Amino acid sequence: MQLGCICYRLFVKGVAQRRDLTRSALQASPTITMASLWDELDDLVDSPSFLTAETGVRGTIKEKAGFNAGEDAEALRKAIVGIGTTESTLIDILTQRSNAQRQLICAAYQEATGRTLHDDLEGDTEGDFENILVALITPPAKYDCQEVTRAMEGAGTNDSTLIEMFASRSNKQIKAFSDVYLAETERKLTYDLKSEISGEFGTALLILAEGERDEDTTVDPEQAKEDAQTLYEAGEKKWGTDESKFIDILCHRSVPQLRKTMVEYKSISGKTLQESIEGEMSGLLQELLVAVVKCVKNVPAYLAERLHYSMKGGGTDEATLNRIMVSRSEIDMLDIRAEFKKLNDYSLLSAIESDGSGVHGDCLKILCGGDD
Repeated sequence: MQLGCICYRLFVKGVAQRRDLTRSALQASPTITMASLWDELDDLVDSPSFLTAETGVRGTIKEKAGFNAGEDAEALRKAIVGIGTTESTLIDILTQRSNAQRQLICAAYQEATGRTLHDDLEGDTEGDFENILVALITPPAKYDCQEVTRAMEGAGTNDSTLIEMFASRSNKQIKAFSDVYLAETERKLTYDLKSEISGEFGTALLILAEGERDEDTTVDPEQAKEDAQTLYEAGEKKWGTDESKFIDILCHRSVPQLRKTMVEYKSISGKTLQESIEGEMSGLLQELLVAVVKCVKNVPAYLAERLHYSMKGGGTDEATLNRIMVSRSEIDMLDIRAEFKKLNDYSLLSAIESDGSGVHGDCLKILCGGDD
């Protein structure tokens, strides 16, 4: 009713502001578009695996040519010292250098000032702007480790963040941030994670946290048919659901093998694997396994969906917004932008312009890299 009134007023006045249009679109449900995306299996087996995407291939942030760490460090020092902070300098430098170059800037800054850039940014900036700048100067594995650690802190856990991190990261990425966790705490990540989660959800998440998914790129068609039949008999074909079969296959098989299994499963059951999981399970286990299925198919589309929901409605989930925009800016942000446009019929940049503001919004727009 509210959306109808807005549309009517726009029709009568014959004018519309872009910000208002985008906000209205953000609040509309993307269910139909998303469902069609996740049901699509054509050419799935032969498409590239997004879980093996390398840094720099489809990112919006590249290494700066003619880079000089000392000059950048000096410019940052001048922007921070004195009364007030020159935010534009911080943004121009930290959002337009690769993470590897930012690490060199941090080293040059500490050598020149005797202080860490991290501490000075925390002392001179605040809120979401501070958070995104600190995220930008943090090495990727350490940043992922910090996000997982934050998700486990406090009385409860941020399960949606844990699901995103372990479903969307490759074995290599999971092992990298697990190594950081071990170095910083002298404990295995899986040991601490085990005390925070439970049940079948806990079992599945711990398997993913081991970072031992099969990485063989060879597809065994007979194994795919066998696994599809096993999944069908563990779910749709029986009274009740044997979740352990779903967990074992979805958390251990390689991405190419699972893609073939999904095709075979739909042939056997008449439903997509996602549809069966959503019909047979509930709660956190359902959320995790659906995320796994989505990431096996298309990680950028999954993260585009996460970005949509981080900006949907009256408030913004800045933590999720920052995490995805920063962590994927050098990996596959171009693909995330394309998938976001498919899901919503408006661009990621327009959503950020509608939802973000000030210097924090400026950072996000640069990381986005352009319109679609």
